[in-house]
Amino acid sequence: MPTAMRSKGFIAIALLPALLLFLIFVIIPVFWSAYYGFFSWKGFGEATFIGLDNYKEMFKDPIFWRALRNNLILVVSSIIGQVPIALVLAIVLFKNSLFSRFIRSAVFMPMVLSTVVVGLIWGYIYHPQFGIANHVLEMLGLESWTRAWLSDPKVNMLAISIPINWANVGPYLVIFIAALQNISPEIHDAAKIDGSSGWNKLRNITLPMIWSTVVVTIVLCISGSLKAFDHVIVMTGGGPAQSTELLATYMYNSTFSVYRYGYGSAVSTMIMIVSAILIAINYFATRRKSS
Repeated sequence: MPTAMRSKGFIAIALLPALLLFLIFVIIPVFWSAYYGFFSWKGFGEATFIGLDNYKEMFKDPIFWRALRNNLILVVSSIIGQVPIALVLAIVLFKNSLFSRFIRSAVFMPMVLSTVVVGLIWGYIYHPQFGIANHVLEMLGLESWTRAWLSDPKVNMLAISIPINWANVGPYLVIFIAALQNISPEIHDAAKIDGSSGWNKLRNITLPMIWSTVVVTIVLCISGSLKAFDHVIVMTGGGPAQSTELLATYMYNSTFSVYRYGYGSAVSTMIMIVSAILIAINYFATRRKSS
């Protein structure tokens, strides 16, 4: 048997356990959830087929549209906040010095913390009475800017997006540093000889070379923002008056609070559909950008 065939066979056998686990715990539950989205089911007993009634009810529910709007705000803030900050930090910290490694570890540290811990920390930061956010504003003489950050519908989604971005910059920083390290030093030397530096070098050399990585990070931002849950549950619980409700919290409340597992399955399927639509839009937009 040729060596290439033996290598492919070994790779297939080595990947088989992981693929089976992925099939059992990810792929099958996804289709199972989509299937139950067509039923009225309380999680026990008999499930009654109702067709598209769950989806019709969902589209008539103003809370669903509010959750979708909040999720889109979170997606945009994550793409604008996480990707550029991680890219700039990666470029600044690209040199493998002791200081760069320290800053890299410090930026990645929030990702190590539990999302519940992050939510609790920022909940105290935003506290209207003894939170550090209002305290700093008062020290700067900006008392008019102080507010109940998590209770004011005008700013609470922005307030929630900040800790989510803070907690997720680290992984993208590591991804971008790895992409920058894959650029051949000869390319940088040639650019230096040609007199290209600063913004011109970033726009004409660095970004085109790592553009596929940028696209992947945007996809990760979209999927991560649409399944955001822990931070919101800890800080606001989706309130007040559903002003910070997200699709994931809406699904959770619809499923486990009122025992409507069929309706919750329909909402989870809608989350996947929205995610697929946004990723497709990103694909076509970035494809035109790269062409």
